[in-house]
Amino acid sequence: MHPLARYLLTRLGIGVVLAFGITLVTFTLANLVPGDPVQAALGEQASANPAIVQQFREDMGLDKPLPVQYVTYLGNLLQGDFGVSVQTRTPVALELQRAFPATAELATAAILLSILVGIGLGLMAALRRGKTVDHVIRLVSLLGISAPTFWLALVAYYVVFYQLRLLPGSGRLSPGAVPPPNVTGFYTIDSVLAGQWATFGDALSHLILPGTVLALSTIGLLTRFARSSVLDVLSLDYVRAARAKGLPSSAVTLRYVLRGALVPIITVLGIAFGSLLSGAVLTEKVFAWHGIGEYAYNGATRLDLPAVMGVGLVVGITYILINLAVDVLYGFLDPRVRRA
Repeated sequence: MHPLARYLLTRLGIGVVLAFGITLVTFTLANLVPGDPVQAALGEQASANPAIVQQFREDMGLDKPLPVQYVTYLGNLLQGDFGVSVQTRTPVALELQRAFPATAELATAAILLSILVGIGLGLMAALRRGKTVDHVIRLVSLLGISAPTFWLALVAYYVVFYQLRLLPGSGRLSPGAVPPPNVTGFYTIDSVLAGQWATFGDALSHLILPGTVLALSTIGLLTRFARSSVLDVLSLDYVRAARAKGLPSSAVTLRYVLRGALVPIITVLGIAFGSLLSGAVLTEKVFAWHGIGEYAYNGATRLDLPAVMGVGLVVGITYILINLAVDVLYGFLDPRVRRA
């Protein structure tokens, strides 16, 4: 078998085992949450009636032992059934299908902006090490990492939207606007596919402010990490040999330095993207961005266990898929990884 194929199959097998572990951990932690989900679902008056409580437990399967509940839950998951929300009486899978694309669109915009700005600034700082540009970039990146995201969200909302009226401040579309036909769940992409350019412009304008706020901390982290990684590569022998051959500086930077520095940078990108996809609760709250972060918060505060377990499972699977994608990129970028 080809080394790359064997490498990918190994990582895929590890991902399947981890996914099973996530279901077990999510189910266990959800059932260890303090509080009575039955009372939270029925209310104080209905939960005082033993007959109603017993009927509710039977309907939800809560009257069975936890191992039996887990086996039933796992069997339902294999059929794509995440359970029914005890608060809205809506299938959790449908609610996640509505919430996750909103967060995914926001996280994708933030990570793309982070890649363009963060890697560019990090590369610039490393190539001008010790100069004024380097010091300024390091200071700005430190501020980006240190500033709390929720504070940045509030400041951006107040200044850019409330005071200057430069960009929309809440929601994914303007009030009264009709969402484009659902294909990917991303309003920007779906509006382009439908040829609705006015809707695309509206969705993009709503995406800029929260996407930039989420990207700021990631840009700071990525800038500092890219600078450190590029500096490590600049001191390697093959880079000095490329320069000794008389290759142009741009060719050395792009073909040798940047490619050699990408492996550790991709690791940070994977972690940052997974964190963004897991839901920025406070940012989504500030900008009324009804994504998975807000959905997880509402489920936790209402003791909606199927919703909480659904979010935990989606977030865990998301991290597994991102790590798998990172491992695949490792295999293509570094031949030594394929032989490991």
